[in-house]
Amino acid sequence: MAHAEIKEAYKLLGQGATFYDGMITCSTLSGKAVCKLVWDMDSRDNERYIQAALAAIPEDFSGKLLEVPVGTGVLTMPVYSRLGNAEITCLDYSPDMMAVAQKRAAVIGLPHVRFMQGDVGSLQFSDADFDIVLSLNGFHAFPDKDAAFRETWRVLKPGGLFCGCFYIKGETRRTDWFIRNYYERREYFTPPYETVDSLRIRLEALYSNVKLTTVKSMACFQCRK
Repeated sequence: MAHAEIKEAYKLLGQGATFYDGMITCSTLSGKAVCKLVWDMDSRDNERYIQAALAAIPEDFSGKLLEVPVGTGVLTMPVYSRLGNAEITCLDYSPDMMAVAQKRAAVIGLPHVRFMQGDVGSLQFSDADFDIVLSLNGFHAFPDKDAAFRETWRVLKPGGLFCGCFYIKGETRRTDWFIRNYYERREYFTPPYETVDSLRIRLEALYSNVKLTTVKSMACFQCRK
């Protein structure tokens, strides 16, 4: 997925776009400032980690995909617009965030995408229900990370793909400071956090063929069950 597609998805929402959208896509002056100040990232770094998180999803995918959390959908709705034969479920605990994603899906026109409110720690799906489970920028916020890892593994089919990205500590001192002193206090992020080593150990205990890369303080992963 090209970075230009992400920016286009941001523009499509017009005045409905959020500050979060601009930050996560590094598409606005304020978003670029936050990316640089907090995450020590420029547009190229932003593009690298997003592409690494999404790269394993086949362009011709036609199975069942679960995204949790969907957030505002700014990163994934452009992907889903090309996966018209897939059955996609987008879940989020926050109805406000999900409402933005639903609006974006309606603007683009994605009838094959459904939205559900729910808790990643207690997913209301059968075992081995999905071919892909995607999680972008979520695990650093989940209060019960052990349950989130168990549940995302449980609903994935044998041979299925678990992929995504989230914050890890110990890679960028500046980012760690902001997470501890700003994001945690506002309950945007919830400790404890993984490190590169602890995340690799955790993923390799659950999955085979684990591919783990980092861009500054973002860990991007692709795993097969």
